[in-house]
Amino acid sequence: MTDKEKNLAWWQLALIGVGCTIGTGFFLGSAIAIQQGGPAVVALFLMGAIATYIVYDALSILTANDPQEGSFRTYAKNAFGSWAGFSNGWVYWSSEMLIMGSQLTAISIFAQFWFPSMPIWVLSVIFGSLGVAVILLGVSGFEKVENIFGMMKIAAIIMFIIIGFLVIFGVIQGDTSWLTFTKDKLLPKGTIGIWTAFIYVLYAYGGIEVMGIMANELKEPKDAPKSGKVMLGLLSCIYIISIGLCVWLLPIKAFNGDKSPFLLLLEKLDLTIITHIFNGILIIGGFSTMVASLYGITTILTNLSEDGDAPKLFSKKGKRNVPYYAVALTTSGLVLSIVIAFLIPDKVYEYITTAASLMLIYIWIFILFTYSKLSKLTVIAKWKQRIGVLLLAVGVLGTLFDAIGRIGLLISGVFLTVISVVTIIVQKKQVH
Repeated sequence: MTDKEKNLAWWQLALIGVGCTIGTGFFLGSAIAIQQGGPAVVALFLMGAIATYIVYDALSILTANDPQEGSFRTYAKNAFGSWAGFSNGWVYWSSEMLIMGSQLTAISIFAQFWFPSMPIWVLSVIFGSLGVAVILLGVSGFEKVENIFGMMKIAAIIMFIIIGFLVIFGVIQGDTSWLTFTKDKLLPKGTIGIWTAFIYVLYAYGGIEVMGIMANELKEPKDAPKSGKVMLGLLSCIYIISIGLCVWLLPIKAFNGDKSPFLLLLEKLDLTIITHIFNGILIIGGFSTMVASLYGITTILTNLSEDGDAPKLFSKKGKRNVPYYAVALTTSGLVLSIVIAFLIPDKVYEYITTAASLMLIYIWIFILFTYSKLSKLTVIAKWKQRIGVLLLAVGVLGTLFDAIGRIGLLISGVFLTVISVVTIIVQKKQVH
């Protein structure tokens, strides 16, 4: 990309980052975090913001000093060798595959609000097919619409916040006997509950690595850290206030992984029209994020193929410049998600979300180690890096104390094991 094409301003990157990060992980995954952690989950969202900022700050500094299209994957390769670039690429591809499956399941759950009798797997087939069709038809126009969808999601949350405060100040009246106004215990499931909830909070911040990749398009790469500060400051305020309203106005026992906490409150308020509009925004926003993931992992697979880290077959392109073989492999991941939804419909979202969160956190931890390897860190920077690794490690270890979390940890462990074995085999072949 030439300098002329790098026309992204720092504030534009900040807004894009907010739009890309707000997704089904927040709109639905936050319900599980609240269920596990209780009202104290608000503090977790602040901790999650700190961990996320430390990771993005490290990645943005690397980008400012040496802009690379491969972003964290290229930096890992420069820091630790070809094995790191290869494994990081495939771990990220795997994490995005799981995230895509999580998003597909989430929007199917949202759709059940209108079609309660339709199984999740049937709705997944419909949305998955539509997503693949968009990729095959080309996404040139879709990329422009992404910004609109991002603003729709932000507007929906702000609308929810306004409604929440109107309830608190008595402007919206009616039967409010179900309101709790902080009557619940701060830690209804103890410290273990808040610990196991942290993984879902971190997942709600997933997307900063995409922002790191897009930072390469900034007019001034040196502005990348500034974009992250603004983006995470805005995102944290939106998250903390909206989640705070949820736990203030609804009893903890009302939350579950089958319904967005925001829809739950709007239903209780009997705001029928607003509830339907909000649900529509959730589906549109979730679908746009899923298609973006589809496009992203197809692109990653193509790049891996072009760099010799995947079979050359996956970089071959056909009509409309679409890499059909890469799309076919990506589609197989969607099919697997649908099969899982058919076999275990009750807990499919929690299983896939936990595994996706863990795979993403492994990438974040590697980014921090890459940063320390390639940069001369000040004393403060060293402590930031250590705190970041510690917070992420706490999120990973918390899954050991939850039955569903352990399944997600096992799934992510299988992916890591397979990728590690393949990496070793590839490295040995390259040596010989």
